[in-house]
Amino acid sequence: MLDDILKTPQEIRLGIAAKAQAKRLALNMSQKDLAARSGVSLGSVKRFETTGEISLASLLAIALILNDLEAFSGLFNPPRTENLFKPQSPAPRKRAGRKRHES
Repeated sequence: MLDDILKTPQEIRLGIAAKAQAKRLALNMSQKDLAARSGVSLGSVKRFETTGEISLASLLAIALILNDLEAFSGLFNPPRTENLFKPQSPAPRKRAGRKRHES
């Protein structure tokens, strides 16, 4: 996880392409098969696996065929804001209350 923070966008693209290629090969699927099943052109599949360059729509179509579409649903989640709207509980008392004198 920390390694991904230190990578450039190009390194991440190439890493995603390598993982997609490995998954395709593990599924015993050729580039031509992946192109036909995903609706992405064969040239785009080849370019993606070589350079990491691909449109988002094509990447999602490939991810669907490779059973990895769910990985994209976690991107760009809004920050957790529950603390802004949740009332904070008062701090616990550290001293006893004052005794009141009866008049």
